[in-house]
Amino acid sequence: MTTTTHAIAVPSPGAPLAPTTIERRDLRPDDVLIDIAFAGICHSDIHQAREDWGEAIFPMVPGHEIAGVVAAVGPEVTKYRVGDRVGVGCMVDSCGECEYCRAGTEQFCVRGNVQTYNGVGFDGEKTYGGYSRQIVVKEAFVCRIPEGIGLDVAAPLLCAGITTYSPLRQWGAGPGKKVAVVGLGGLGHMAVKLAAAMGAEVTVLSQSLKKREDGLRLGATGYYATSDEGTFEALRGRFDLILNTVSAKLPVDAYLGLLRVGGAMVNVGAPGEPLSYNAFSLLGGNRVLAGSMIGGIAETQEMLDFCAEHGIGAEIETISADQVNEAYERVDNSDVRYRFVIDASTIGA
Repeated sequence: MTTTTHAIAVPSPGAPLAPTTIERRDLRPDDVLIDIAFAGICHSDIHQAREDWGEAIFPMVPGHEIAGVVAAVGPEVTKYRVGDRVGVGCMVDSCGECEYCRAGTEQFCVRGNVQTYNGVGFDGEKTYGGYSRQIVVKEAFVCRIPEGIGLDVAAPLLCAGITTYSPLRQWGAGPGKKVAVVGLGGLGHMAVKLAAAMGAEVTVLSQSLKKREDGLRLGATGYYATSDEGTFEALRGRFDLILNTVSAKLPVDAYLGLLRVGGAMVNVGAPGEPLSYNAFSLLGGNRVLAGSMIGGIAETQEMLDFCAEHGIGAEIETISADQVNEAYERVDNSDVRYRFVIDASTIGA
């Protein structure tokens, strides 16, 4: 048995999004039915809708930044009840048995985590994401959105928030640490807010100074244009951690030169072409070049609780369902400050 719900789908690679209906499974014993209130638009939605990252599954309903309210629960659900405020991020299942799942890092599941959309569940059914009115998700992959965070500004936290929170925590952002954030976009603006709330001294490295006022308002104490020839010399050896949030190809050696001895540059952006670097840029300062994905479910909940404690939400522009194609174009042109969020009540309206 299934339930029909309204959605917005990409019918084929690169095609415009269009209204449709999809089937959601009936509740299993450990399932939660969520009435979606808001769904964020992540740049990865656009990449996958265009098959930029390889063969994808169509029709596709994107969306892995989901915030809403519990509408029903299965008989074995213990954590949630009808009316609870909840969120769903980038994955909706994993094997639950491998060493990584047992450690609470389900994103690295040996069998492969089940993506919220453009994925196939262990039951063989395709997954459809948050550009829809409702979604059914296994209880273990649902997070609680604390009171004090609006559902609209909470939605992007389920991807942009955890994607930046996890490496900041892992690499020790906090009092006495100097953190540089490369790029002030959907990911970068969250990184600035979170790192500042953790007590770090935050600097933004951006192509230009046009967003400087925003960066300082969000918590940065320094803001530099990387197009300025003197920036890299002026900042040489300054930072303990550089969080690279952009998907553009960067001169990696120049950025590594900004690190202190033992510092780390962590990539969360996903460039479409390989990056290269000189080994001596690492060897000479015992530096680290790393990558980071999302966090596990427990860490995602930790992030949401941290955001509630510190009054942190995403900077958003709320749109209706009929504006999604325009929003995709504007994301391509970096014309959003800093995350589009779809009002799900307009889907199918």
